[in-house]
Amino acid sequence: MTDSMKRIVLLGTTWPFRSGGIATFNERLARALVSEGHDVVIYTFSLQYPGFLFPGKGQYSDQPAPDDLVIRIRVNSMNPFNWISVGRELRKLSPDILIIRFWIPLMAPSLGTIARIVRKNSHTRIISLADNIIPHEKRVGDKCLTSYFVRSVDGFVTLSRKVLEDLKKLKPNAPVSYTPHPLYDTFGDAVPRQIALRNLGLDPDYKYLLFFGFIRDYKGLDWLLTAFADPGLRKFRCKLLVAGEYYTAPEKYEQLIKTYQMEDLVVLHTKFIDDNMIPSYFGAADLVVQPYKSATQSGVTQIAYHYETPMLVTEVGGLGEIVPNGVVGYSVAPDPASISKALLDFLEKGRSEEFVKNIRIEKKRFSWQRMVETFENLDEEILKNRLI
Repeated sequence: MTDSMKRIVLLGTTWPFRSGGIATFNERLARALVSEGHDVVIYTFSLQYPGFLFPGKGQYSDQPAPDDLVIRIRVNSMNPFNWISVGRELRKLSPDILIIRFWIPLMAPSLGTIARIVRKNSHTRIISLADNIIPHEKRVGDKCLTSYFVRSVDGFVTLSRKVLEDLKKLKPNAPVSYTPHPLYDTFGDAVPRQIALRNLGLDPDYKYLLFFGFIRDYKGLDWLLTAFADPGLRKFRCKLLVAGEYYTAPEKYEQLIKTYQMEDLVVLHTKFIDDNMIPSYFGAADLVVQPYKSATQSGVTQIAYHYETPMLVTEVGGLGEIVPNGVVGYSVAPDPASISKALLDFLEKGRSEEFVKNIRIEKKRFSWQRMVETFENLDEEILKNRLI
């Protein structure tokens, strides 16, 4: 192993849990690190969430383990004795870098304890890939839990400038680097529109607006349904396709559809979407709509970039950084009226071809190599700080 090669442990969700944003990202990051010459081992969870806390229908994958990754199923997020055991195991393993994925305060006790034990070897640099510092769905104790984790880490990589600013307030002197969420290029080649529509059983005489991903209250599906009820949209042959599993009670969304009499215009595929179907959903979509009420970054935008599908996002968190307004789609104020106005503009002016052309240029800035370089450069900064 040369000096430029690092022994890296990535601690975060991967198989045997279902693919979703975090698991898919972590596995792709591991492959990117390996492709740049690093020795990578993944430590994932034996228990991520207790069943009663998990909002979906199932946590575990029915797919075989990836055959190109070294995955060790070790961490029980609810068992303090396990945290000590895993911490000691990693302290003895003494990797050059321990990358810890942090996304919600619930994980702070386990991840923070493990990090504290590992860093006692005076060699391993602890870097957190932080999705959020202030969670979308706030609970009592969040700040104390997050602070516990943040104090255990040497440096941070964020996927949005909003999270970077949040971190600077919580730990002002910590080395922090921002790099945008890379493309999700792991789901296969694009599917031509007609084939995609046939795969999904959709009427080819309509255009489709796609809401994709787990349905949580902060993601604003209620705003989108209200916006889609705009009478001005009825002159277009257009339907709203909702694809994703409910992680919240469905009644209020179903009631909105009834209230606005849109039963024939809203197509509900409210189930977990398998990876092999993702190309069909993005191939069928004319516009991907993310009407979020709060956000930091989103993997859905990076799937849309990969499949060259125009987007509409609300200007919350870091979404506006990723989707320049009027270039690859729309970045609008977070309210139903603004969403509706943008949808009308898209359908009336037929801007799809223009947006797709620009996406092909804009997507070049979202590379996994850039992500790896960010970790490498941050590690060098942490090493220099230790020598001062």
